[in-house]
Amino acid sequence: MSNVFEERATMIAAGELQSFVPFGREHCKNHPNAVNLQLRQLQPASELWSSDGAAGLVGSLQEVSLQECQKESWQLKKGSTLTTDDADYEEELYVAGHMVIWSRGSKGQASYVYKAFTVDSLVQQALWCNFTVPQSCKNEKDIVEQSVCIVQSMCVNVHTMSGKDFISPLPFQVSTLWPTKFGLLFERKHVTSDAPMSPTREPLPTLFSMLHPLDEIAPVVCKSTGLFETVRLQYVSDSALRVVFTCEEPSIIMTYDALQCTHTVWALRQVTPEEQSTVLKFPGHDGPTTAAAHSFLGAHLRNVSRLDSPGSPLHCHALHNQNRVPPSPSLHSRAHSPNISNMAALSRAHSPGIAAPSFTGAQRFNVSFHSPSSRGHSLLASPNSTLNDTALLPEMEPILPDLCIEQLWSETTTTYREKSCQASKVFITSDLCECRYICFLVESHQQLRCVKFIEGNESNQLIFTSVTTIPAKDAAPLEDINALLVLETNGSLVLYTGVTRVSKVFVHGLLSPNFSLPNHLPTLNSPLENVSTPAKATVQHMSRLEEPDMPSPVSEVRSSVQHHESSWLDDSPFQQATPHIQALRDPVSNRVTLELSSGSLRRITVPEVATSELVKRCLQAIRFILPKDIAMKMLVKWYNIYNAPGGPSMHQEWNLFLTCFMTLMGYNTERLSWTRNLHFEVPLSPVIAPKKARPADTGSDEDWAYLCSSDYHCQVLAHPVAGIPGLEPAMPPVGMEDSSTAAGVEPSALLFPHIPALFYVLHLLYEDMKLDELQRSGARALVGLLQQLARDLQLEEYMDLYWRDYPSFIKTFKEACMIDQAQMELMNWPAYLNSEVPCVFGWLSSCLRGQDVPAFPYLPAICERTKLLVLSYALYVVGDENAISVNMSKYLSRLSAGQKKSFSEPTLKRQSSVKASAPSGCLSENLVLWLTSAGFRLKDLESVPFGVALPIRDAISQCREHPSSDWSEDVCALIGRQDLTKQAHKVSLAKGKPMVGLNVPLEPPVTSEAEEEEDGMADLHPEVTGLIWSQDLRVQEVRRLLQSSRPVRVNVPHLPEVSDHEYIEEKENKLLQLCQRTMALPVGRGLFTLFSYHPVPTEPLPVPKLNLTGRAPPRNTMVDLNSGNIDVPPNMTSWPSFHNGVAAGLKIAPASQVESAWIAYNKPKSAELANEYAGFLMALGLNGHLTKLATLNIHDYLTKGHEMTSIGLLLGVSAAKLGTMDMSITRLLSIHIPALLPPTSTELDVPHSVQVAAVVAIGLVYQGTGHRHNAEVLLAEIGRPPGPEMEYCTDRESYSLAAGLALGMVCLGHGSNLIGMTDLNVPEQLYQYMVGGHRRTHAGINREKHKSPSYQIKEGDTINVDVTCPGATLALAMIYLKTNNRSIADWLKAPDTMFLLDFIKPEFLLLRTLARCIIMWDEILPNEEWVTSNVPQIIQENIGLQEEALVSEDLNMETLVQAHDYIIAGACMAVGFRFAGSANSDAFDCLYKFARNFMQSLINTTSTATVSGQYNLQTCLSMVLLATSMVMAGSGNLKVLQLCRFLHKRTFGEMNYGFHMAHHMALGLLFLGGGRYTLSTSNSAIAALLCALYPHFPAHSTDNRYHLQALRHLCVLAAEPRLLVPVDVDTLKPCYAMLDVTYKGTQWYDETTVELMAPAMLPELHLLKQIKVKGPRYWELNIDLSKGTQHLQSILLRDGILYVKLRAGQLPYKDDPRGWKSLLAPTVNKRNPEVTTFKPEAISTFTSDAALVSFAEYFCKTSENMKHKQETVALFSAILYECVTQENPEMLPTYISIDQTVKALERGKLSETFCLWQMKLVLELCESRVLQERLRNTHRQSRGLLLSSEFLPVMKSCADRALDHWLSENSHALQAYVSGQPPNEDIDTCMLACFLVYHSIPSFVKMVTTELDGSSSFPEMLLRFSQLGVPVRALLRLSPLLLHTGGSGSGLPL
Repeated sequence: MSNVFEERATMIAAGELQSFVPFGREHCKNHPNAVNLQLRQLQPASELWSSDGAAGLVGSLQEVSLQECQKESWQLKKGSTLTTDDADYEEELYVAGHMVIWSRGSKGQASYVYKAFTVDSLVQQALWCNFTVPQSCKNEKDIVEQSVCIVQSMCVNVHTMSGKDFISPLPFQVSTLWPTKFGLLFERKHVTSDAPMSPTREPLPTLFSMLHPLDEIAPVVCKSTGLFETVRLQYVSDSALRVVFTCEEPSIIMTYDALQCTHTVWALRQVTPEEQSTVLKFPGHDGPTTAAAHSFLGAHLRNVSRLDSPGSPLHCHALHNQNRVPPSPSLHSRAHSPNISNMAALSRAHSPGIAAPSFTGAQRFNVSFHSPSSRGHSLLASPNSTLNDTALLPEMEPILPDLCIEQLWSETTTTYREKSCQASKVFITSDLCECRYICFLVESHQQLRCVKFIEGNESNQLIFTSVTTIPAKDAAPLEDINALLVLETNGSLVLYTGVTRVSKVFVHGLLSPNFSLPNHLPTLNSPLENVSTPAKATVQHMSRLEEPDMPSPVSEVRSSVQHHESSWLDDSPFQQATPHIQALRDPVSNRVTLELSSGSLRRITVPEVATSELVKRCLQAIRFILPKDIAMKMLVKWYNIYNAPGGPSMHQEWNLFLTCFMTLMGYNTERLSWTRNLHFEVPLSPVIAPKKARPADTGSDEDWAYLCSSDYHCQVLAHPVAGIPGLEPAMPPVGMEDSSTAAGVEPSALLFPHIPALFYVLHLLYEDMKLDELQRSGARALVGLLQQLARDLQLEEYMDLYWRDYPSFIKTFKEACMIDQAQMELMNWPAYLNSEVPCVFGWLSSCLRGQDVPAFPYLPAICERTKLLVLSYALYVVGDENAISVNMSKYLSRLSAGQKKSFSEPTLKRQSSVKASAPSGCLSENLVLWLTSAGFRLKDLESVPFGVALPIRDAISQCREHPSSDWSEDVCALIGRQDLTKQAHKVSLAKGKPMVGLNVPLEPPVTSEAEEEEDGMADLHPEVTGLIWSQDLRVQEVRRLLQSSRPVRVNVPHLPEVSDHEYIEEKENKLLQLCQRTMALPVGRGLFTLFSYHPVPTEPLPVPKLNLTGRAPPRNTMVDLNSGNIDVPPNMTSWPSFHNGVAAGLKIAPASQVESAWIAYNKPKSAELANEYAGFLMALGLNGHLTKLATLNIHDYLTKGHEMTSIGLLLGVSAAKLGTMDMSITRLLSIHIPALLPPTSTELDVPHSVQVAAVVAIGLVYQGTGHRHNAEVLLAEIGRPPGPEMEYCTDRESYSLAAGLALGMVCLGHGSNLIGMTDLNVPEQLYQYMVGGHRRTHAGINREKHKSPSYQIKEGDTINVDVTCPGATLALAMIYLKTNNRSIADWLKAPDTMFLLDFIKPEFLLLRTLARCIIMWDEILPNEEWVTSNVPQIIQENIGLQEEALVSEDLNMETLVQAHDYIIAGACMAVGFRFAGSANSDAFDCLYKFARNFMQSLINTTSTATVSGQYNLQTCLSMVLLATSMVMAGSGNLKVLQLCRFLHKRTFGEMNYGFHMAHHMALGLLFLGGGRYTLSTSNSAIAALLCALYPHFPAHSTDNRYHLQALRHLCVLAAEPRLLVPVDVDTLKPCYAMLDVTYKGTQWYDETTVELMAPAMLPELHLLKQIKVKGPRYWELNIDLSKGTQHLQSILLRDGILYVKLRAGQLPYKDDPRGWKSLLAPTVNKRNPEVTTFKPEAISTFTSDAALVSFAEYFCKTSENMKHKQETVALFSAILYECVTQENPEMLPTYISIDQTVKALERGKLSETFCLWQMKLVLELCESRVLQERLRNTHRQSRGLLLSSEFLPVMKSCADRALDHWLSENSHALQAYVSGQPPNEDIDTCMLACFLVYHSIPSFVKMVTTELDGSSSFPEMLLRFSQLGVPVRALLRLSPLLLHTGGSGSGLPL
């Protein structure tokens, strides 16, 4: 019997025996089966995707023998996700036939298929592997792609989690693939039928690596030390070497040498560059052979990867079956004779087999070099050889190796006489004390060999120490509990940790061989309901705890026993009855599958070490302090007790632990009354065995006795319940037993010598638990154990401390176990036990009182809370900024333990680095940032006791008032600013991928269906536009003006004399006039809807129709241009539809997800929409999406030769690559520009307009680069003469202009410092183009082209200024932009004599004026005087004299008037450029006035109009209007809108297509991007605007003579988002908020601050210093731009959303514009009586916080049953009002706790002093130095403490009163305490403890040692007490006692 009992005592029960079936097997039954047909095998892989369904159908008919049993395999691993930390699920990869099924499942959730793959040939292997994609930036972390690799015979399919798929062909047959840290390892299959090896032949490598599916497969090199210690590098080419195991962390592999029969461990690492070069120079020991082999190998690998890629033309069916290929002929035997170069030999070495597409061709890697072959040269006859030679000659350099293996440890063969076979299972495990082992199972010996290794000082260095063998049939690691399960040879399961045996594992329902005798079988059926089956380890560290029972590595002695047991097994009569375990497989965390002899699978869970938090932490502390071996024994002992079959349920775990622990320390728990009654169900040791194993469920008398003696009972008795009279308080029946019986402690116990150290670590743990509200119950459980130990170790001060913490609880403990002096000597007394008693509250309190504090001891990684709070106080209260970095040791002393070396070094380093980055800032900021970096969150703060947390809350509230805009998300969450958290969250997301801001599809305004579908302007954000323009419907009006998708109204009165036919013609002519306007609208519409839409990737982009029909009233009849009654110009709609396409494409926001496929998917089917698509492509370029279009598609579009498409594509691509000098785009453009092609190239027929577009595109791609060659070519192109045939003769002006613009862009803003271009004389040449003169001869490459003059145009050899002037003028303007270069500007002055004025076109004067002004950028002033100052004297003097008489004869009035108008227009344009997007009111007033002037003269048909000409006035008006719109861009100004609307209505007279285009562009600019965008004045933006707003507009819709229409859209490049939209973080709706915008000072104005009501357009960011969201309604927020504008830019780019948060009691501006409705408004007078009667109903208007609302509901309303608690309700209401109005609702619990503490104190019912400590800390903080200084510092607008000023003094006086009252009655008790006498039984010690705590009176031990009572006077006493740190107010209360006793007594110490 006893024997069996022993067996059970060291057995543990495994939980949850479940049958296990791989999930994939079930799924496969329902999965459609793979089609294995010959047809598919023949197709190259690339065609598999496109093969049509027919092949599949045939295949399914030919399906063969599905019934054949498929070979299946599966593997499991622990689920790993990047998002969740504690993913407790299993992943399974199941392989059968052609299928691979990846599934997931957990305890709480059934398995489900994550992915299922079906491949074409049989799956040889499937595995998980992580590939690393290195990032280009240094600071970014490499991306790790988790993926599944599926190996087939010819290729590997890789599927990553992110959705990428790769197919890597295999160049040889592979036996196995292994996942490693760097990628995949391939083992080449060794084919035995190799040609006979000749002695000199170097074998080919056997081990290869692939770092990424897109990388090449490269051989692995091996670094080994030879016999004479010379390091040799060579390829791994030993065919006997097989890999048996790979591991990612540490990165090692294990191999088995089949010849020497040994296992070796290698480190796997990346090759260093030196090693690579060594391998290349000396690939082996004998020179040429290996070189040949080497490059031969390179050739093969490359050959395969290049030529035989799937789909290569070499596929031929005959070669697919390997057996049909003849044995491959070897290299010619003279390969190494000197006269044949290696290259030549190699080039012939390609057998047909090599060129064959078969991936399986093993022969290509097994070419024997020297087999004598008669067919040496026969392979030259093979049909493929030529192809091979040419393809391979250039690429003979060998492949560089990527990975290297370096030997770490090898098995010594002498130990094992017989040769061991290959290990069948290898794994790495660690034991409870964190030693790591690599274990391999040698089945031939039935042994598990464990090799211990430790990590060296260098990061990747591993040192292998000792080998241990454990007899085992099978084994599996359980990583979660740091143990391994071993199946012994006799079939029993044993748990080991490392190499220490823990216990047998009892599996319910399986026969364990040891219970062989029939009479014991019933014991197996004991109920297992309460077997502890913990769900999962809650704390990571705890999993290291199962340390073994006896750390005795198993010795060989066991072999005889083993033999005996196994023989017993054979004879067992039960063998057939119950199946036994055959093998273990698939271990995941602490679960493992058992394979039974019956073939079925069962999954079991091995239980954890402990489940309750308290026990886990105690075990951690114990393990920390004990030496390894003892810790191991202790843990194993506990593990066995805790997990014995029928173990305890959860709530008894602590009691069980306590008893186990005390027994191990040598206590007899039966003799102590408080431990005797602890309840648990399992006998602990044989001594207690006879007790019944489980108490009956019915209960017994003992239970009542137990209840009566419980300490809870005592506490209830101590405070009689109010309602139950008659129960008299009985003293707890503690003294009933004779206390002398509790004699001693057994000194031979395991832990006896370590009692003091254990006591100390548990005390520190107790102090740590006091800092966590949630672990108070644990602290209380622990205190019982601690006080017992303190009493026995005679540590009086500790006992005093515990008594003060729990006075009523500790009072009940009376017994001590006597430990005599001799035994005390035996213990190890650590030095730290004699110093100050660590009390964390006391320490914090001294900090607050400003006393010097000793360093506080803590246990690294166990008492983290202590560390955090102690350092927080040191930083914030003591004010030591270095407390968290350099001076840490000043405040914390780390307890060094037996085993851990550097435990918290990494954390220290981490924090110091955080510190270094933010040295500035005040203490509160430092504290908050540091706490966040240490992982402290808001929920942690909530569990900190209220007194301790107050300083942290104080710091947080200060930070909340003045946060910094660039704090991380976590910091913002901690300080409770959700607005900032949300902002930070968005910003951090944006780094990953663009976020969509306001484009959460808002409900579009409900409009009629017809309108909605068409006009293309429905995507603006009504919520934002409604806030910006809340007073009127201007946005709808703009939509009405710009819509081009509905028929126009043609209103022609039918006069009686007009015939019907003429009337129809008249209507159609009128319609043609109106259509000029309709066709011009899209240009404006594109600007209006700019970037407002996020396309759905599955739908094409909606493009509104361009509707050119009309409706005639009154009958609404259709009017159509195609009736043939009037002549309509041909191709009239081609450009308008191009613009329409651009407008549609510009709606797409840059942040949208646009893919190449989607762009192609939008391509229209019908040809008439091709122009629209061309425009769409250009728009995609302008918003940056065209870079995603595949090069193939670009080529495809250009080869179509469609003119419009080419224009759109060239401009789009180059706009997307603005200023990048991208080479591929340059090549693309050069084909279209004859001047950039070499002179001898064939003349390509490129349409003229495409050439123009290409030239501008060159300017865009090279913008601002100053590229010399392009500048030279473009300079020549400005003056390109017309050619002999008709080339370059039409539309020459636009080409010259384009060349000028492009030249200007290339040299943009470079001014005179154009590097390396001095010889080109750019400015002089341009000047000549501008004013005319003799043409220079063409230098350079294009000389030939310009030899013969044109036959059509006679220009002679002077420059045609009419062609070249505009381009040259603008080029000069752009080159010298903003340089303020006066000499160049003077060239551009308008001439001031009549003679010269006659020589220049008035239009050119506009350009010159504009150019001159933007060169002299800083001189532009926004006023009328400056504008008119540009007009030359002669014009100014004569223009006013309208009377003909006064004008002298020789002045041409018409010239003067026109020149005047154009110069004024040019100056206005300059003002527009200078103040673009600034909404500068001076500039606006000035320009508006000129616009009105031009308008007046246009309408009044006075002499001026006739003199100047309608056309010229109209041009000038358009330009001034555009300038005004530029200034007011995005502002939607009403006056400008009225002008535009007026001009919109004018469709008669000179109003042509071009003017309409100008006016509607102005309208579009005015509402740019729906008011969210405005214009920038950067150089690049001005260049774009010059191209787009060139002042010559087309006369009709096909006119491109002077300026290419497509360039009008380039003004998009000048748009930038600058609208700031405040969004309320609670409602997520846009709202109004006040901003303060501070400008930096400049030469024109000082630093100024402007108040704006957002949503508002911000000025250009470089002008600003800071932006601030102002109070009082919203929380303040500062964005400081002096640190850089990136933060603000990222906000603006994401729709300008700035999250703001309303303060309590405030209403948004929309609901309460004046602020009169706010609830805080009436309570300005703080003293008014309404404050106290705060109506709780009103709370909902203050806050939306559900907790506060319900608090008001339940606690602040006087209901029936709360009649007598009127004052409590009033107090709660006042507190609530205070919290809500002061915006710190988190203080509500603090207020209430303080109130409750004081009430309990008044009633004298505090059984523990915990909350009194907190109250004391709060009071001390109020008086602390920190706060007093802050209150004195009035210039900082910070407020005082968080708590209201009236509340605390009241509470303090109540507490003082209560304690003084007690003192007056019980002074004798205090006196007894001070004099060190034991207190009387009858007095209430609780109040005494409260008094001592509250007044910080030191323990009586200290007072006695200080000889206090010798003092005869108060000052003397004050002096002595101040050393102990007793505050004066406590002394005042003590002094009567002490002085009185001192006076009356003998004066001696008591």
